[in-house]
Amino acid sequence: MRITRKDKNGVVTIALAGSLETGTSSELEVALSKEVQTAKKIILDFDKLDYVSSAGLQVLLTAQRSCDARGIKMEIVKVNDVVKEVFELTGFNKILTLLG
Repeated sequence: MRITRKDKNGVVTIALAGSLETGTSSELEVALSKEVQTAKKIILDFDKLDYVSSAGLQVLLTAQRSCDARGIKMEIVKVNDVVKEVFELTGFNKILTLLG
């Protein structure tokens, strides 16, 4: 998985490419834990994300809880149909903010 980060006035966009799974989820966990400390808003761009496993879902849930506790908005954008189906089947579409 490849992670690309952009910061514009405290609005941090993290773009993911590849698969978010057991072997790669720790990379995202580290990146998000840093951003939660200082960001005003976090946008996760899933345009090039092909797959998300339960390990990836756990990282997203933890990040959402950390953002909620700090009053930071976290949004997930450009979600493809495969990943969207995983969110719907697991109920994560009701926990996370998905925008397209």
